Amino acid sequence: MKSNTSTGSATFGSVVETTVPARLDRLPWGRFHVLVIAALGITWILDGLEVTLVGALAGALMASPVLQFTNTDIGLATSAYLLGAVLGAIFFGWLTDRLGRKKLFFVTLTIYMLATIATAFSWNFWSFVVFRFMTGAGIGGEYTAVNSTIQELIPARVRGWTDLVINGSFWLGTAIGALGSLVLLDARMLPSDLGWRAAFAIGGGLSLIIFFMRLWIPESPRWLVTHGRAAEAKDIVDGIEHTLREEGHKIQDLVGPPSRLKPRTHTPLWEVVTTILKTHRQRAFVGLSLMASQAYFYNTVFFTYALILTTFYGVPSNKVGWYILPFALANFLGPLLMGRLFDTWGRRQMLILTYGVSGLLLAITGYLFAADFVSVWQLTLAWACVFFVGSAAASSAYLTVSESFPLEVRALAIAFFYAIGTGVGGVIGPLLLGYLIDTGSRTSVFWGYLVGASLMIGAAIVAALWAAAVERKPLEAVAKPLASAE
Repeated sequence: MKSNTSTGSATFGSVVETTVPARLDRLPWGRFHVLVIAALGITWILDGLEVTLVGALAGALMASPVLQFTNTDIGLATSAYLLGAVLGAIFFGWLTDRLGRKKLFFVTLTIYMLATIATAFSWNFWSFVVFRFMTGAGIGGEYTAVNSTIQELIPARVRGWTDLVINGSFWLGTAIGALGSLVLLDARMLPSDLGWRAAFAIGGGLSLIIFFMRLWIPESPRWLVTHGRAAEAKDIVDGIEHTLREEGHKIQDLVGPPSRLKPRTHTPLWEVVTTILKTHRQRAFVGLSLMASQAYFYNTVFFTYALILTTFYGVPSNKVGWYILPFALANFLGPLLMGRLFDTWGRRQMLILTYGVSGLLLAITGYLFAADFVSVWQLTLAWACVFFVGSAAASSAYLTVSESFPLEVRALAIAFFYAIGTGVGGVIGPLLLGYLIDTGSRTSVFWGYLVGASLMIGAAIVAALWAAAVERKPLEAVAKPLASAE
């Protein structure tokens, strides 16, 4: 069979020998990797911003003379955002694997930017819901395009910590949203019905800056090689290595033979489904368990947090942000401080620990709330403890799914599990809790929390039985590419 080197573009069906994956994994940490994190990881900041805005602005949306939302309307709007994220993840995930990572993370960012700005001009409930749906679609697409790109550019030895920190940056967006709401909902700054509109413009402004930052991010060399563009992939890696050497870094010699691949134009959907649900069935079950449980866990508590504060503790809507800030800080610090253990102690051990402990803490906090044993600030402190651990658990779900499947189906696999997990846990959770909060019964809300606690503990058991030890391993060793000619 004909064999080409990685210095040229391949003829589809021929075999290419390439050192691109090994060269990417041996790279020392440098400014290039920081740029990747800043330009791509900011997706989670945007998502955190969007999620926080609707929660922190719930009171303002209900008081708006134009919108006049109820608690149920807030829940429906939240579910519309999540439904958009689910469908956007699936559609754009398919395009990401087919057309490339870079094209899609520009397309999805543009959709997000336009939709979130349009939300600020909503004139009734249904226009608000439609714009939130489109905003979610952009964010869902971002998850797939960006997660796959990050996985394929970051060296294996730090992939776990990097992925957790990036996913944990969601909570920086939460802090921005909380601070923004405190300022913009202050009647001394803006009229009440303009404050919530201005708050949605924050995301639009940030996304415009991000758009230009991403111009310097290359296409994934791993994706290029499998799609017959080995020369482009080699040029990109050459450029990265040249930059690192200019910064004073020493690059280690390569060890081992090159990878042998058969480039392909695309992967048929039947092969995608077979790879995920049959070839890697056990990993699929683990991924689904982790994603669904953390989606319910997070969305149930956080999307309704402002409603809990205003309904049961009488916190004014323009003060909700003060209670979200410590919550957000704990959520960011969890992955930042615990993330190294996923690369050193191990994936499986940390999945068991973080999912099990956060589920137990959720049940305890729910009981304290139901029994009315905690003040509003004590409840906030309790949630901070729960989600210090829970944030690392939730971030590790995305890590697990994105590194468990072959490169050719990675983006669609992320989309698939994100969609099912968010659809089951994320859409149902806020609707259920919104309804339970409307009953005015603390005990009813507690039962909603217990469901989340049970799901998290169940996911810990699944991880104990079937999670794989993939720490510090190259992606090609974790899941052999479908294009492999070995």
